[in-house]
Amino acid sequence: MILNEIWFILFIVIVGGYLILDGFDMGVGILHLVVARTDGERRALLNSIGPVWDGNEVWLILGGGVLFAVFPFAYASLFSGMYLAFMLVLVVLIFRAVTLEFRSQRTGKAWRTVWDWSFSLSSLVLALLLGVAFGAVVSGVPLDADQEIEVNLFGLLTPYNLLVGVTTVAMFAMHGGIYLIMKTEDDLQARIKGYLPYLMGLFVVLNTLLVIFALALGLPFTDRYLEQIWPVIFPAAALAAMAAVWYFVQRARYFSAFVASSLMILMLIVAGGIGMHPNLLVSTIDSAYNLTIFNAASEQNTLQVALIIALIGMPFVLLYTAGVYYIFRGKVTVDNTSY
Repeated sequence: MILNEIWFILFIVIVGGYLILDGFDMGVGILHLVVARTDGERRALLNSIGPVWDGNEVWLILGGGVLFAVFPFAYASLFSGMYLAFMLVLVVLIFRAVTLEFRSQRTGKAWRTVWDWSFSLSSLVLALLLGVAFGAVVSGVPLDADQEIEVNLFGLLTPYNLLVGVTTVAMFAMHGGIYLIMKTEDDLQARIKGYLPYLMGLFVVLNTLLVIFALALGLPFTDRYLEQIWPVIFPAAALAAMAAVWYFVQRARYFSAFVASSLMILMLIVAGGIGMHPNLLVSTIDSAYNLTIFNAASEQNTLQVALIIALIGMPFVLLYTAGVYYIFRGKVTVDNTSY
């Protein structure tokens, strides 16, 4: 059963990697209309993520592939029971990519304004939907004895899930703001610096409310933190990382702040995963119907083969990601070939 545990850890890390990388470019989209005032500034924001945004989404494909191959019963329950919700996420993902590519195809102000709004709104909606989905997973879903989830799209929009969604938007906006400060200059950079403390404060307030509500509602994933001491290490690490973000921002060490922000996101995901363990899906009908890393997993030989493939393939993903960021390091430039 050790393979099940290894795959659970890998899955959490992959999800964390996606939220860190695609999170900051969603944050750039959320801030697109807020901080950029001219066409040149908006092109600068688009070009700050232009070389990397599609590579960031590879991590989402990895996460989906792991769920499909390693935990197929959880995959089947999620994607059949929340079909409309996941289709909406897919549509927004595709539309957001379209906005990036279409905006600069014409120079007209009306044309570019439409796509600017489309890019910003699709980024915000995508972040909100991902947060709502995560909230639904950690708070529990109506999973029955046949491993079917009986819930419609509006049934997912509970107050707690919506709060997770709004908190995710604030977190990505903060994360994206730190990234943009590293990539921009002059008035645009100064404007982003002015917004950043407010984004940080908003995220801290919302995240605090999220913890209070989770404890007040007695959500299942909080039980481990109330019963044991050692898991508190991870939310405490997330809090320490957030304090480090504030510290580094105050000293204009923005790369260090971005690293600390990334670590905070990872620790929050790990904290959620530890609270859920060994469950992948928690049933609000009967805990006997929960899907875990054991009863939702593939056979052991499948897990072995998948792990071998992952050990071979993951280094290439990491090298590609590191290479792209190294090549396109430094301040963003805008020319005739840019977005």
